[in-house]
Amino acid sequence: MLWSGWGDPALARELPSGVRALLRDFLGVRAPDVPAVDLESVRLPPVALPEPLLGALAGVVGPAYVLTSHEARVRHTRGKSTPDLLRMRAGDGSAAPDAVVLPGSHEEVAELLRVCSAERIAVIPFGGGTSVVGGLTASPPTSPPGSTSASASGSGPGSGSGSGFTGVIALDLGRLDRLLSVDLESLVASFEPGVRAPEAERLLAAHGLTLGHFPQSFEYATLGGFAAARSSGQASAGYGRFDDMVVGLTVATPAGTLDLGRAPKSAAGPDLRQLVLGSEGAFGVITSLRLRVRRAPGERRYEGWRFGTFAEGTAAVRALAQEGPLPTVLRLSDETETMIGLAKPDTIGSGGSGCLLIAGYESASAPEGASGWGSVAARQAGAAAVLTRLGGEPLGTEPGEAWEHGRFSAPYLRDSLLGAGATVETLETAGFWANLPRLYDAVRLALAGALGSPLVMCHISHVYETGASLYFTVVTAQEGDPVAQWEHAKEAVNAAIVEAGGTITHHHGVGRDHRDAYAAELGPVGVSILQAVKAQLDPAGILNPGALIPPPAA
Repeated sequence: MLWSGWGDPALARELPSGVRALLRDFLGVRAPDVPAVDLESVRLPPVALPEPLLGALAGVVGPAYVLTSHEARVRHTRGKSTPDLLRMRAGDGSAAPDAVVLPGSHEEVAELLRVCSAERIAVIPFGGGTSVVGGLTASPPTSPPGSTSASASGSGPGSGSGSGFTGVIALDLGRLDRLLSVDLESLVASFEPGVRAPEAERLLAAHGLTLGHFPQSFEYATLGGFAAARSSGQASAGYGRFDDMVVGLTVATPAGTLDLGRAPKSAAGPDLRQLVLGSEGAFGVITSLRLRVRRAPGERRYEGWRFGTFAEGTAAVRALAQEGPLPTVLRLSDETETMIGLAKPDTIGSGGSGCLLIAGYESASAPEGASGWGSVAARQAGAAAVLTRLGGEPLGTEPGEAWEHGRFSAPYLRDSLLGAGATVETLETAGFWANLPRLYDAVRLALAGALGSPLVMCHISHVYETGASLYFTVVTAQEGDPVAQWEHAKEAVNAAIVEAGGTITHHHGVGRDHRDAYAAELGPVGVSILQAVKAQLDPAGILNPGALIPPPAA
């Protein structure tokens, strides 16, 4: 994983001349290319953890699994949001952890949390490092939940520059990377959290199974990260969100171990699995997951459709979500995204008019002679009847196959745009169908008001009977301080989403970037519940401090 950008450095690419012309003529981007600094030139703070504490951590996992090298610290600094990358490209490693610790078992994770809680060491759980919402940057509170002691408030010895912590570690779960069991009768597979998504699919394929979870971060993200952030994949219409797939979890917390999920569903009180899902490591560290899996598809087909307007296409998508048959993949680009051709990142700049809809169909191998909505041909024909009735024009398989081919490549394009002097970032929300037009307009107006004349593209990426998500991509010319420029825009759009009645995030998580808007979405009673859970499970406040949980009111 490239430390200053996305993915495999060998796959980085030059911007096509047409894209450079678009940046120049439409956005006024005329700055010379600015390369990232060398990894060795990234500026890091000194290691704050004293040797005795580093030794205590090594006593739990072994000396080989406590890393303090320059490279290890750089590679565990921040995530992959645009502000994260802008800072890293400029050599700003000020948020680096003091050490990277790699546990090899649930017991080692639990013991590390005990030591860190006792010694006031902040812990940032680290999976694939793909967070785009500030989920991997330590910003410790001035005191732990409920604490009033002088040392906890940062005025005592070893208080970490007023942070209240002696230091910060990145808890890398990469060694917890095994498939633990497969239950073919129940269609449940148990994994450790550090398994990366491609490896999970490879392991399941040996049993004729698939998880079916393919977000844009698929190539690098981990299963534990999917659960911690409530991820949603590109095939969610067919397979569901990741939180739909989780039937059980084991979680290490400073207060003890949670083992959740005795049955698929239960009426035994509130479902605490839902408390862990989306908790972003603030309540505990997931050490194993039990996941619903499916039979591997015997056939896949992708196709494209064109609608005259985003409103017309949205009506068609809603009809499929509510009436069926629902494709496995269903996404609709608005007029601007279609014109730019963002649905096909490998051929950017070659879009068309109207609004492009991508539909994909999968089905598991069926007994000979079986038919019905479960077969690809039947579902495709049924969906085509709905799309045609509502004004869709079939475009054949080429657009769908082009989207499938480039479905994970858009982040590489962002890296090239950042180097060319353009700020590009994504944001997403979700709402009920009746409120979706208001939400769509509110986000676009907020971005225009904050950035002047940005290029704003949008697509519907995930659909439900009652509503859908909106996924925006924003491109603008970089100003003198591009981080401050985007943070200003992000604050404005967060407020607009809350005011327009949308959720602050559909599948990227809360992190630090969305925390204040999340508090507004929850309301004071909801915030107090989260704070109470945090205080119960993590009384010293060491777990991912500053992420997710709104701080107590001043």
